[in-house]
Amino acid sequence: MQKNSMWQLFPDGRALNRRATLSFIFAAMMLCSYSFAESSADTYKAKCSACHGKRGDADTMIGKNLKLRPLHSPEVQNQSDEQIFNVISRGKDRMPAFDKKLSKEQIHELVRYVRTLTK
Repeated sequence: MQKNSMWQLFPDGRALNRRATLSFIFAAMMLCSYSFAESSADTYKAKCSACHGKRGDADTMIGKNLKLRPLHSPEVQNQSDEQIFNVISRGKDRMPAFDKKLSKEQIHELVRYVRTLTK
């Protein structure tokens, strides 16, 4: 006998109770969001580290040639979150704008990540 229930998970009509089903759905959603979401560290590594270095020291060849300030320097860390957001979004001097390459949320996450780059 086949049940028509929104909680039915198996072709033979068996179903999990609501609590187990909701737990399963929540776990699947969390797994999907984790696997598709790029962490701020991954975004930094992909978009920023070539110039700014792995730890924001500006110790790369590009960083040295452009005479970039380390991201942990007081000149950078004393800026407001909005100022850092605007630099990442719009670019500054020779730094390219990232507003077309990254979402606003990714840029906000990068600002939070830059705040962790203290010595």
